[in-house]
Amino acid sequence: MTKIIAIANQKGGVGKTTTTINLGAYLAGGKRRVLIVDLDPQGNTSSGLGIVKDELSGDLYDVLIEGTPAAAVARPTAVDGLSVLPASNVLAAAEVELVSHARREFTLRDALTDLPYDYVLIDCPPSLGILTVNGLVAAHELIIPVQAEFYALEGLGQLVQTVQRVRKGLNPNLGLLGVLVTMHNGRTSLSTQVHEEVKRHFPDKVFETVIPRNVRLAEAPSFGKPILHYDKWSKGARSYKALAKEVMERSK
Repeated sequence: MTKIIAIANQKGGVGKTTTTINLGAYLAGGKRRVLIVDLDPQGNTSSGLGIVKDELSGDLYDVLIEGTPAAAVARPTAVDGLSVLPASNVLAAAEVELVSHARREFTLRDALTDLPYDYVLIDCPPSLGILTVNGLVAAHELIIPVQAEFYALEGLGQLVQTVQRVRKGLNPNLGLLGVLVTMHNGRTSLSTQVHEEVKRHFPDKVFETVIPRNVRLAEAPSFGKPILHYDKWSKGARSYKALAKEVMERSK
């Protein structure tokens, strides 16, 4: 059975796209078939996987609005076993156009039915609009990246409320796979304090793996590569390899 995992936080800059790309790459490196769905109109996940958006003949907009089969739009990446449903800025129009669709919240879920993957990772946009709701409705489980900074938990209450509404009315089976602390600086007491605060708010749900601040991790997307291919010996690479192992254990 395909395991569909949404990666969401309405706050930008928390490592959501970095997590999607690198978790996907390491899951595929573990001999799993993985599809990444770039649900963000900025298309950073697509770019970070080496997709040239100007050369796309179709993207996620065509899947959601035109009804094009997802399999016809999915593109292979340089990582064996890892494909992506790419996005471009055209996807922003879907926010408006989906409003008039019947079953608008279920559009992505319907499009992802019966695909030949072990894992589907959905990179949700940094908002709580109809695209993010589609991601949460399509998913079996949710990962919330939280950066180890002062305002880490600001606004997370809104996301939790949205998840609760989705569970109540649209997807009762949506579970929280885990909260991931990102951009952690082990040399500062602030990062440690934030980590402890996150664990108090989400007891038993915080991943043991912590993603550090890492220059190589920040550089990799500009080369269109996951850290696995850019610098597999870096601290960031080791962290995402450990996260992939945790995700496979938790999502059994």
